[in-house]
Amino acid sequence: MTDRVKELERLIRHHQDLYYNHEPEISDAEFDQLWDELKRLKPDSPILETVGADQSDRFAKRAHLMPMHSQDKAADAEAFLRWASRVEHPVYIAQFKMDGASIELQYRDGRFLYGITRGDGRTGDDITANVGRMQGVPPRITPGFSGGVRGEVMMSRTVHREFYPDKANCRNAANGVMKRKDGRGAERLQIICYDAVHEEDDLFFDDEVSKLEWLARQGFRVVEYRQCPTVNDVIVYRDEITRQRETLDFDIDGLVVKGLEIDPDDVRRARPEKQIAFKFALEEQTTVVREVIWSESGHIYTPIAVTDPVRLAGTTVRRANLANPRLIREMGLRIGSTVRITKRGEIIPKIEALVENPQDAREITVPTVCGTCGSTLADEGTRLYCPNMQCAKRALHRVRKWIEVLDIKDFGPVLLQKLFDAGRVRRIHDLYSLTEADIVELERMGEGIARRALRNLFAVSEVSLARFVAGFNIEGIGALIVEKAVRSGYDSLEALRDAEPARLAEQTEGIGEATAGALVEGVRLLYEEMQRVLQTGMISIGNSIESRALAGQSFCFTGALTSMKRSEAEELVRRYGGIPRGSVSEGLTWLVTSDPDANTSKLRKARVLGVSIISEQRFHELLQQLHA
Repeated sequence: MTDRVKELERLIRHHQDLYYNHEPEISDAEFDQLWDELKRLKPDSPILETVGADQSDRFAKRAHLMPMHSQDKAADAEAFLRWASRVEHPVYIAQFKMDGASIELQYRDGRFLYGITRGDGRTGDDITANVGRMQGVPPRITPGFSGGVRGEVMMSRTVHREFYPDKANCRNAANGVMKRKDGRGAERLQIICYDAVHEEDDLFFDDEVSKLEWLARQGFRVVEYRQCPTVNDVIVYRDEITRQRETLDFDIDGLVVKGLEIDPDDVRRARPEKQIAFKFALEEQTTVVREVIWSESGHIYTPIAVTDPVRLAGTTVRRANLANPRLIREMGLRIGSTVRITKRGEIIPKIEALVENPQDAREITVPTVCGTCGSTLADEGTRLYCPNMQCAKRALHRVRKWIEVLDIKDFGPVLLQKLFDAGRVRRIHDLYSLTEADIVELERMGEGIARRALRNLFAVSEVSLARFVAGFNIEGIGALIVEKAVRSGYDSLEALRDAEPARLAEQTEGIGEATAGALVEGVRLLYEEMQRVLQTGMISIGNSIESRALAGQSFCFTGALTSMKRSEAEELVRRYGGIPRGSVSEGLTWLVTSDPDANTSKLRKARVLGVSIISEQRFHELLQQLHA
């Protein structure tokens, strides 16, 4: 799986660069498939927290006022309903997802200053001169507004046919025109807007609809949208727009769905949780399952269907991912089943539904015994795996994970496999007693390979607790999850080992009790092995918290702070062992605001729950007391 993850990360980087800076080689749907597969195989991959850079050396760089990150995606109704069940918005706002180039329009006291491309999500190219010539950019708006307006640079299909028929599509043509140094053709482009944020006032807009209405009153062209009372209304609206899609003069590739209430904290996240891109359906084909093989990745057994060949998204497909045993049972799949598949990965598509089971269809046999250690496999429905933590295959996978998480170069899977087969490396701590001679004596491993591998291994002498634990390959536990627990006060191996899962989940935003249980159980089972790694003296866990003075206390911030940015205040809380939270809920210790008498949704909820509300000045006094 490690090789596949690296290949997916490479492909995503490559196709992001083509998408933003050149000519795409694959469709959006195929790119989404790569993204979804990486998210499934490695949900904490740093690639998933980035956007492709559309920056050029020809333009000056400028920072964004509002984050320009990517959104989570739902490619079908099932995925959308899973998201909706988590967020439970009272009403949904469904907007056209414009298929153009993202742009931020920056205003100061109502006067247009800059037009900035998406870039890397934090900074972009300053193409103000070109943006000023585009349609839909009012030079002056409400004098009291200082902030950013977000939109998409669009080329209509009419303009594309008349002036740029040599370009593959409207988006590619728009990307080229918007970055011309001479600005020629920029007047043929339009900016369609869908979001805005005041630089200092989270309460400038009452809700998402009033924001869109405000944008329209200022003279911006606003994205089409509909208020949907229920999730089913959103699905019906998507189906309706799917039928109209080809008649529109602008390209769209789905809907952006969010709640009515504005949540500034969610917008600031690397990947907002309360909105989603509900994409149009992927291309599908019908085929027949002829065989099921079980792919083994470490201790996980994944079913792969071998099917009759069909053409899908430009390639011939002969295999399809069945995900897990529960999917096989719930769909009633058998050998000989006729099924519908969509391409959700560059190599292995996914079976979406059963079409028919003929009378001679045979039952699919699910393995029951680990082929490596002979242990009875654990079948949890969504996972089929070997539960033996000491299984040789699992041990090798753990060592590989360690190398991957610590990003140790020149220590590839071939070298590890040879060391494992030779009995020289069976556990992570074995790595730190290796000598060059141990590697040189292996077949086709010379002194140069040995020297580079060990130099890179021993160069990593200190890691954070989050990376240390993630390196032990606890199922479902990545560095981001461990980091959340660390920030909640579980900042040592002993604290994690001795934690009560229910309590850890309660204190840690973004971690459920099942995940907390997996983390705690994994550390307990591997604690002795973790200690043996530390006892080598070759690597240590670095301190990530300066003080525990705020341990057990949680802080949420609302409104614009006057003395610092909200991110800086949250970092101070973490530095002293406290827990920053993005929303108000039971158990919150403090809600900090520059205006305790305001009537924001967070303040209202805090009053109902009895949460202590303090001023920004009182927050600083608490911090000053830590130094007294």
